[in-house]
Amino acid sequence: MAPRQAALDITVAAIGRVRRGPERDLIENYRKRLSWAVTIREVEEKRPLPMAERRAREGERLLAAVPDGALLVALDEKGRQFSSEEFADQLGNWRESGRRELAFAIGGADGLDRAVTDRATMLLALGRMTWPHMMARCMLVEQLYRAQQIQAGHPYHKG
Repeated sequence: MAPRQAALDITVAAIGRVRRGPERDLIENYRKRLSWAVTIREVEEKRPLPMAERRAREGERLLAAVPDGALLVALDEKGRQFSSEEFADQLGNWRESGRRELAFAIGGADGLDRAVTDRATMLLALGRMTWPHMMARCMLVEQLYRAQQIQAGHPYHKG
């Protein structure tokens, strides 16, 4: 039996609201299966603003949704790519170094403001393909669940 791992408190700060339907159901399915606490904080800028101004406002709102002291990982197409095992190892390394609070920032259709990427400890890419930002939430939460199962030695991951 694998040793019990310390819990993580994870915040996913994301632009836009996922409406009821298959995406929300999938996110909730994986979120409920995790023993780590995962909070989804959805923020948005509803005013019709020029792109640069909207992205800056979204960046402010994302950063405000990140808990004080949390290590921030920004999802960005230019970010580092991991295999599932490497991602699990990275989460384990952060936890072993004393980190208990992590936050992941997911931008909107126009990407993340530089204030968010500058504040982030790491930029993370979910691959080289372009994904809708709403799907990125599903993929991230599934990978968090997969990482937890890899660390626990559970057969969910068949890599």
